[in-house]
Amino acid sequence: MAKIKNPILPGFNPDPSVVRVGDDYYIATSTFEWFPGVQIHHSKDLVNWRLAGRVLTRQSQLDMVGIKNSEGVYAPALSYADGKFWLAFSNVKSCRGGAWMATPCYIVSAENIEGPWSEPVEFMDFGFDPSLFHDDDGKKYMVNMIWDGRASENYFNGIVVREFDVDKGECVGELKTVFQGTELGGTEGPQIMKKDGWYYLVVAEGGTGWSHAVTVCRSRSVFGPYEVHPENPILTSKFKPDAPLQRTGHGFFVETQSGEWYLTHLCGRPIRNPHGYQFGETYGTGFCVLGRETAIQKVEWRDDWPYLSNGTNTGDLEVEGPDIPLQPFPEEKLRDDFDGDALNIHFQTLREPTDESWCSLKARPGYLRMTGRHYLYSRYEQSLIARRVQSFNFVAETAIEFDPELPQQMAGLVAYYDKGNYYFLRHSVNNDGNKILNIVHHLDDNYGESTEEIEIGNIDKVYLRVELKSPFYYFSWSADGKTWNDIGPAMNAIPLSDEGSESVFRFTGSMVGICAVDVSGYKKHADFEYFDYKEL
Repeated sequence: MAKIKNPILPGFNPDPSVVRVGDDYYIATSTFEWFPGVQIHHSKDLVNWRLAGRVLTRQSQLDMVGIKNSEGVYAPALSYADGKFWLAFSNVKSCRGGAWMATPCYIVSAENIEGPWSEPVEFMDFGFDPSLFHDDDGKKYMVNMIWDGRASENYFNGIVVREFDVDKGECVGELKTVFQGTELGGTEGPQIMKKDGWYYLVVAEGGTGWSHAVTVCRSRSVFGPYEVHPENPILTSKFKPDAPLQRTGHGFFVETQSGEWYLTHLCGRPIRNPHGYQFGETYGTGFCVLGRETAIQKVEWRDDWPYLSNGTNTGDLEVEGPDIPLQPFPEEKLRDDFDGDALNIHFQTLREPTDESWCSLKARPGYLRMTGRHYLYSRYEQSLIARRVQSFNFVAETAIEFDPELPQQMAGLVAYYDKGNYYFLRHSVNNDGNKILNIVHHLDDNYGESTEEIEIGNIDKVYLRVELKSPFYYFSWSADGKTWNDIGPAMNAIPLSDEGSESVFRFTGSMVGICAVDVSGYKKHADFEYFDYKEL
């Protein structure tokens, strides 16, 4: 039997929602402020996975202009019924600086997983992490958590269920609170499945940090009352500092065509900080520089309750695969020479879709022309494309043709967590109009310049490279693409992690990409010849 190696979706692929349709498996994961929204991965054997596409590809489906870091699309829930795929999601706003956040929730559908997906229907905006349950009698129910900002109440104030009328496009009937959560707290991410006459409510609890967990409860009625698993939580790494997968939680079940059961869940793989300082709970002192990832565990059923097959409630790095022939996919092309009609599927943008006005493959065939807009700290008009960092050791490289005239015009290569945490290898000019390179950064929301400006002469093309050898980023440049020159010291990757700030709670992941900036308003463009990403 083949082995599944965790995580199955490495690097910034949290909150997995899994569904099987025939012989195909699909997982939807959160994308937060990155566009297009909701990643969909596909497998035929639970061992091999590929990025199949994304769901929310139009701004009419997902408007995130101006949102802050770690807002946007939370915990999408994927399901299949009536010959369609259904996806419930929230577009979270105002989640910082106040007790009441805005959590508009929507449902979209498609006959094909690769789309096109419908325009969204808004429903039941009580909290983030909605899902849609399809009962075997044809009825559908919206399931959600309630966010309560009152000082006297728990922010996570229970799970609610209400019937959803597809024809009317709205919820109908009574809203019922079916579960108040356990002592673990932070009850969110609810999904319901039905097996052998039991309704199983699966929720995430304990917060998305070191105390995260999967809680399972069951009832004979979709409206409860629900009893909690006798050995709850069925999965957690709380108080388990030696567990290889930390932050384990937010899961859901899938049955294979051969009758085996698995639990997909999020996780993190923390590393130590080489500079010594640590903070967090006593058993959670590492830093997840790849963000929250997706893993899978084998499950067995006893007395109509699910248990991990390894006999514990701790996730494993290696899991026995299902009794299904292996079906690997062709090797992915990770290099983009910008000679096609579309960007490499792994690229995403911040808060809005690409537009010919700032990101063009047509203006100069064989190049990506990016027109400079706001600086990286802005929440608006970012001329940046980036892909996930999915390995602790990788190298990314690009070549850029750029003729800046002002220090306000810059372009280059960026290792990016969010607008307040990044390293930017910047190509610009100095006050004398001479072309320069240097590394600038925001770390914990504070701007700084990591290196002095280096004059590089009047060359037409400059090659830029960044390499991650965890826990450090190393930057270099070249005038010919052959002889490379180091620039700056080793840059600590720790600030570009979920736990890398004491002041801001955040939960996305690291990206690497290219950008163009022009805060003079002259809209200076830069031409990128290629972008290459290799895992080492």
